[in-house]
Amino acid sequence: MSGLSGIDWALLGVAAALVGLAKTSIGGIGAISVALFAAALPARESSGALLPLLIFGDMLAVRAYRRHVDWSALLRLFPSVAVGVVLGVGFIAVVDDTVMRRTIGGVLLAVVALHLWRQRRAETDTGTGRWRAPVFGLLAGFTTMVANAGGAVMSLYLLSAGFPKLAFLGTAAWFFFIVNLFKVPFSVGLGLIDGESLLLNAALAGGVLLGAFAGRRLIRRIDQARFERLVLLFTVVASLNLLR
Repeated sequence: MSGLSGIDWALLGVAAALVGLAKTSIGGIGAISVALFAAALPARESSGALLPLLIFGDMLAVRAYRRHVDWSALLRLFPSVAVGVVLGVGFIAVVDDTVMRRTIGGVLLAVVALHLWRQRRAETDTGTGRWRAPVFGLLAGFTTMVANAGGAVMSLYLLSAGFPKLAFLGTAAWFFFIVNLFKVPFSVGLGLIDGESLLLNAALAGGVLLGAFAGRRLIRRIDQARFERLVLLFTVVASLNLLR
């Protein structure tokens, strides 16, 4: 913490507020928080420093949208998510920061392109539902472990499955609350979470709370079509930044 400049603190403060905003409104914004943390801190350290803030945001989102959850969708996802998290642990152990960033950015852009292609062809759920949950679950687990970027994958899964706005937010809230807690022992074991990173989290927690409050007010003003467009837009912007 002592080595952070004023600009670094500003980036981290904005990122913390965006965590809260993403958890209670536009999920794609959360990927920008990942990019800002990676700009202020080394990629590996930023992953561990961001995780407790995400869990705090998850708690606020669960409290806000706890009644709007599709548990059957979550149960279909969790087995492949667990596999993806384990693969992510192995990936972190053998690659450097640049490869981590670019891999996540490339995967997210590919998923966005697939989603837009399916929309253009106006495909129905028939014939795609069997693979959607395992594939998206694997990608979500991998990307959330490697770069806390699973929010973008999960957002695309929920959009492709046709979730309405509140069900989208409630299901995503419970999903990431459970998955992020599952990631904690792995992050501690990899040395990504330590006493210094927790002190940083304590200093930034107020930003998450402020962002969550703003998100609750914002979501009431956004209709379903605009909500979906914003999720896709912020996912693409964050993905391109990771490819730098």
